[in-house]
Parts: sequence; structure tokens; C-alpha cells
Amino acid sequence: MIAVARLAGVSHQTVSRVINAPETVRPETKERVEAAIAELGYVRNMAARTLITQQTALLGVVWTGSGYVGPSGTVAGIEVAARASGYSTLVAALENPHDDEVAQVFKGFRDRGVEGIAVVAPHERMARLAREHSTRIPTVLVADTEPDDGCHVVTVDQRLGGRMATAHLIDRGCRDIRHISGPLDWFDARKRLAGWRDALLDAGLPLPAVIEGDWSAESGYAASERMLADGDLPDAVFCGNDATALGLMAGLRDAGVDMPGQVSVVGYDDSIGAAFFAPPLTTVAQPFRELGGACVGVLVAAVTGDAPARTQLAPELRLRRSVR
Repeated sequence: MIAVARLAGVSHQTVSRVINAPETVRPETKERVEAAIAELGYVRNMAARTLITQQTALLGVVWTGSGYVGPSGTVAGIEVAARASGYSTLVAALENPHDDEVAQVFKGFRDRGVEGIAVVAPHERMARLAREHSTRIPTVLVADTEPDDGCHVVTVDQRLGGRMATAHLIDRGCRDIRHISGPLDWFDARKRLAGWRDALLDAGLPLPAVIEGDWSAESGYAASERMLADGDLPDAVFCGNDATALGLMAGLRDAGVDMPGQVSVVGYDDSIGAAFFAPPLTTVAQPFRELGGACVGVLVAAVTGDAPARTQLAPELRLRRSVR
């Protein structure tokens, strides 16, 4: 920095301002300093900066469920929002988290001096492990659960999304509305199922048995085979996610069932390509970019000492041609 200042003919404090607060420096001075930086190949030493400020500008991100749209979309939103807020992220992906593995990840984050940790915790096991190992470091759970044990919560209102999807089918005249859920140890699956039940009860409609799936297209296809074998096609099916809806629609289409003439279908997530399913899929979209921004905002506030709280965003129903 001193070498840059000498070449540019300014003080090293001015070089610091160009790097950290360029809007406070006159344009001609800023250009001179930037030219000196380019000529000398100067890069800031973040380790040295951390020693001075005692701040790393690092956030840790722990996630599981990498094969699914919700968790992966959430992590992408967090990373984008973190960069926009001046933070870098360290990301740990855990496919089947267990106690020792989570403990090692949290210890590694502490050793690297992260200022806070965002945990994308789609199911109970990940949320429990995160709470157990998050002591003495600000932590945000991205999960449709409650804030406790010192963890903040940021989530999308999954119950509202399930209610919206089912209410739309009811409004279009459907009366026998089945639900293929995700795995019921996942928070999102349980809340979407609850929203489906809410809408049916509000309308005075019967509650059919839930078909528990695993978020895969294969589980949707298997559900269609079961319905066809039983000769028990419903008016409509609300699927726990778009992949399940894709499999269901493929199974019904293979059997010559008209959609949405005979069976209407609604998915969840608004995955890439959902608008090009056959027919284009009506689905519930989650605001992943906004979710990431909210998560980083809550985490930064938690670093400064805000008490644990719950932040909840609303999903949006995307209307297409899979509902009659």
C-alpha cells in the first residue's frame, strides 16, 4: 500500500480510501491510485486486514439435500446476497449429516473465523444437529420451524403454498383432490401437507389418504400406477414438488389420461423447465433470491446481537395449463 501511495503521489490513507470507500475520493485521485495499483499488481491482504479489524467478512453455509431444487436454490440465493453485502462464503455440503461430521464442519468454520453460519436444514436431523453445534456463534436456520436454542429462522411459508395450490384446484371445480407429499421428516413436506388439509377442510371436502413420496419423478410415476390399478382417478393431484408432478403426469399420459381434462395437476417450486412440461405445469414458486437476501440480512443482524426471531416470506402461485 505504501508503494502504491508513493507511485501515485498520495498518502497511504488515500490508497485505503480508494480500496474501501472509493466514493469518498475525488475521481482524478481515484484514477491515479487505480493506475498505480494496476502497474504494481497490488492486491489487498485479507489475512492482514482481519488481524487489524478482527472481522473476517466470512459467512459459513451448511446444507444438505443438494439434489433438490429447494435447498440448492436457497444456497445460490445466500451466496449471491452475501457477495452483494461484502461477505465471502465458505460452503459445506453434507449429503447424510451425522453428529461427528457436523461438529467438524462447525469447528472448521470457527477456526476460519466465520462471523455467522447459515444452515439450510430441510429436515429434523439437520436442524437438531445445527442447534447442538451452533453455540457461541450466530446461526440462522433456513427451515420452516421455530426459532429456539439461540438460532434465528428464515423460511418460506410452505403451509400457505400448500393452501394456495389446493384452493386453486377447488376454485376450478375439483372436489376429489389427492396429495403426493415429500418425505414426512422434511419440514416443507409436512407444512405443504398441512396447507392441503386446511384448504380441503375449509371447503368441507373429504380428506383422502396421503401418498408419501420422496421428491422424485419415480415416486410420482408409481403413484399414477397405483391410482390406475385401483381404477380410482381423482379430479386433481397436488404434488409436493415439480419432479413428483413430472413423474405423475408421465404415468397418466402413458395410460392415455387427458390432463387437465380428466385430472388436473399442481406442483411446487417452479423448477427450471416446469413451463415446458406437457401440459405446462401450474406450480407454487419459492422466492429463492429473496430468501437468500433475507437470510444474509438476518445473519448480519445476529452478528451484532439481535435476539433470535423468525422471518417468513410468501410463495407465489404460477398459473399454467395443467389445471382445467
